Parts: sequence; structure tokens; C-alpha cells
Amino acid sequence: MEASAIDTRMARAGAQVYWVLRAGLVALPVLAGIDKFFNWTVNWPDYLAGWINDIMPGTAQDFMYFVGGVEIAAGLIVLLAPTIGGPLVAAWLAGIIINLLTAEPPEYYDIALRDFGLFLAAVAFSRLAWAYHGGLRAPVAPPSRRAMASPATEGRPGRA
Repeated sequence: MEASAIDTRMARAGAQVYWVLRAGLVALPVLAGIDKFFNWTVNWPDYLAGWINDIMPGTAQDFMYFVGGVEIAAGLIVLLAPTIGGPLVAAWLAGIIINLLTAEPPEYYDIALRDFGLFLAAVAFSRLAWAYHGGLRAPVAPPSRRAMASPATEGRPGRA
């Protein structure tokens, strides 16, 4: 297989990964954020480390309302400004991991490990967003979905 065909396949794969991660990093924080207001899936205040609860004003549930708002905003920022949203979600996940590692150790280590996987996905998404949008500087159009879905473009120069 010639180098241009390999480059095209890699570009298409990268574009597909970009869109999958972007969709997930929009939907998941928004859904988790909404759940912080209603505690449908779990009682979120139970996961808050005692030392954080001690330094935050109000109750643990009051803090979860704030957390929910931040998560909803982070998901929307990934949707509207992925070069900022990706690192924001990664930083937020790092904070969640620290909370989980210090909340009744080792009870939540399994959840912290899962969130570390999400952190890695957010870091990978950030790198792809910077590549497709020109870093934190001038925006460049991301690859089109039509171009990445069309096998006829494979091997043609200048198409991804």
C-alpha cells in the first residue's frame, strides 16, 4: 500500500475518532450534570470527599448543584469550542479523580480508574481538536463527515 493511501486511511480514522469522542464528551457531561440535580442514578453527595465538603459552603447536595452546572457547561463548551472544551473536561475529570481517590479510600478506586480512562479520552480528543481547529489560535474547518465516509476519496491527494 502506498504512503498516500495509508495517510488517507489514517486521516479518515482520526476524523471518525474525533467525532465519536466529541459526541461522547458533549452528551456524557450534560447527562451527568442533569443527574446531579435529581440524583436519579445515584446519590451524588455520597461520592464527595469529606475534606471538600468541609471547605465548600452549604451542603454536599448544594455543591452537587454547582458540579452539575459545571458539567453541563463543559459539555456545551465541547460542542461549541472543542479546543477549549477538551482540556476543560480533562481538567474537570482530573479533579473528580482526586476527589474519588480521597473519599473513603479505597472504596471508590474502581470509579476513579474508570474516570482516568475518560480523562485519557478527553486528552486524546483535545489533541485531535487542536489538530483539526489549528490549536488554540486560528480555527480551521474540521474534516467533513461526507469526506471521511466516502471510500471514493481514498488515494486522492488533498482529501481526507
